[in-house]
Amino acid sequence: MVRWEERRGAADGSDPALSAPSAGTMSPPKENVSLLFKLYCLTVMTLVAATYTVALRYTRTVDTELYFSTTAVCITEVIKLFLSVGILAKETGSLTRLITSLKENVFGSPTELLKLSVPSLVYALQNNMAFVALSNLDAAVYQVTYQLKIPCTALCTVLMLNRTLSKLQWFSVFMLCGGVTLVQWKPAQATKVQVEQNPWLGFGAIAVAVLCSGFAGVYFEKVVKSSDTSLWVRNIQLYLSGIVVTLFGVYMSDGAQVHEKGFFYGYTYYVWFVIFLASVGGLYTSVVVKYTDNIMKGFSAAAAIVLSTVASYILFGLQITLTFSVGAFLVCISIYLYGLPRQDTTKIQPSETKSSKERLATV
Repeated sequence: MVRWEERRGAADGSDPALSAPSAGTMSPPKENVSLLFKLYCLTVMTLVAATYTVALRYTRTVDTELYFSTTAVCITEVIKLFLSVGILAKETGSLTRLITSLKENVFGSPTELLKLSVPSLVYALQNNMAFVALSNLDAAVYQVTYQLKIPCTALCTVLMLNRTLSKLQWFSVFMLCGGVTLVQWKPAQATKVQVEQNPWLGFGAIAVAVLCSGFAGVYFEKVVKSSDTSLWVRNIQLYLSGIVVTLFGVYMSDGAQVHEKGFFYGYTYYVWFVIFLASVGGLYTSVVVKYTDNIMKGFSAAAAIVLSTVASYILFGLQITLTFSVGAFLVCISIYLYGLPRQDTTKIQPSETKSSKERLATV
């Protein structure tokens, strides 16, 4: 595994190994990151995704006072901000350099903060939709259906990052969509969950989250890989905007109840565990985006389906149907097909003679 010190850059992002090409410049040397480190990041992402989904589902279905999901999303952004500041402090090496970096790149760059407010808003909506979905759908059903973010991400990748996907990649994407369709044909039911649920509301929430995930993930990847700014400075910009957006969401959605019952009403150790997983997952997402790409990240998360299904069977009494099994199997096969040798998509390719629409038409 590569140490943080081996991958870190200066506070101003001057390390070319961490910098993506700016518009009109030549691509810098590829990051010296081993395949083992990439596999480590993706493995951790898979475990965190599965555990987070099951734990969040548990906190929304237990017979206790239900907490406000909007406050949980806000607290997650605050924790990720502090963790990012801590990592940036380690990169800069001194308190003086840290303060200088924050002044120059964060507080002295309102334009950059405004630029990152776009994915912050979309991510906030996505995270809140996850709570709505898992309040109404089983964790395994959610995990499979949520993989529809991959086709959305693939489309955004082609249109926004000037990349092309092979026919095999597109085939695997459509196979995944077919697998998800089978899962939703006759959704598996959990016999141990007694709370009232609305599956259609859950599916609608997933649809919104899928669209948000595809756009925001590719947008943030483009911002990270198209400038010399440190990854952790970008994270700080993202989370600062995210805190403002999520606080506004708390006020608009649950303002009166939060004022009456308190910001941390209904919080238990399990809720804090979910928040911790969301915070860690957010930081690992940043690393994965920097050294792989969003589609690869999405397919690694699909592997969490198996873990979520086993956990749902044990904890929630999930009744695994034939259509669910076949659909989940197709999703796993699509992961294998996508992993076959293909072109490197970890870099933003320069604009070519063909437009995005022409590339889509030739696939």
